[in-house]
Amino acid sequence: MAETATTSYTLIDGRKVSKDIKAEISQRVLERKAQGKKVPHLAFILVGDDGASQTYVDNKVKACKDVGFHYTMMRFADTISEEKLAKHIAHVNDDDDVDGFIVQLPLPPHISVEKINEQIRPDKDVDGFTNRNFGSIISKQPLLMPATPFGVIELLRRYQIETEGKECVVVGASRIAGAPLSMMLIEQGHATVTVCHKYTKDLGAHTRKADILLVAVGKPGLITGDMVKPGAVVIDIGTTKVDDPSKPNGFSIKGDVDFATVAPHCSFITPVPGGVGPMTIASLLLNTLRATELRLP
Repeated sequence: MAETATTSYTLIDGRKVSKDIKAEISQRVLERKAQGKKVPHLAFILVGDDGASQTYVDNKVKACKDVGFHYTMMRFADTISEEKLAKHIAHVNDDDDVDGFIVQLPLPPHISVEKINEQIRPDKDVDGFTNRNFGSIISKQPLLMPATPFGVIELLRRYQIETEGKECVVVGASRIAGAPLSMMLIEQGHATVTVCHKYTKDLGAHTRKADILLVAVGKPGLITGDMVKPGAVVIDIGTTKVDDPSKPNGFSIKGDVDFATVAPHCSFITPVPGGVGPMTIASLLLNTLRATELRLP
């Protein structure tokens, strides 16, 4: 069982940090323009008419407008073949005006996500999904970081949350979030890291040891107050739509952490929504700016 709850906690405001990052990027874009340098250009490839994917891309397009990036949107029917999609990706790879691009997931079942991701030039892979970018996490010169873990690390940094020598427990081992995040905490944060997943026995025995608990599994309310060490930092990366008749749109977004029971035990905690979510887009923008500066300083 968890010990006595702490009396207060600091809410980690991802919306505010994201806004600050966008302002910093906007300033750097203005400086590049003043120096006659190239303005970053981000391209989006959207396959099919999935409503959630369209919303995600619309938000990314808005973010590009906010910071002064150039952008291109390419839409294809969900009947497009893997071969034809790969040809479009090759065209974007060869377009010198495009600095970074994103193939929005999910893709139709007949298209291999792994094969398509590996078609993207690593120096334009602002999602950080290619094997080269993923592997570069453990190098001394990482390239473009996976966007969501990058956002988490940036939140910790900006809230001056020390990771060096801390016990970090990552719940979730996906290629998109948990696995790269654990590597970044070791390589960049110099933390001691435990990774838990669906095969882990007695999850609470691990989470209660965490100075910093990071959860990314997509299971609402998985972490409860009795599973958290007093004074822990809790980062909730999960986002799941759940039915909610009280909401105008009929659903709410829930995290993996039961905020009401966990928050009283924490020193810092992210809300859902408004915590890690906004940082993913901010990280994509940072990666795009970095991709531009690496190619054309």
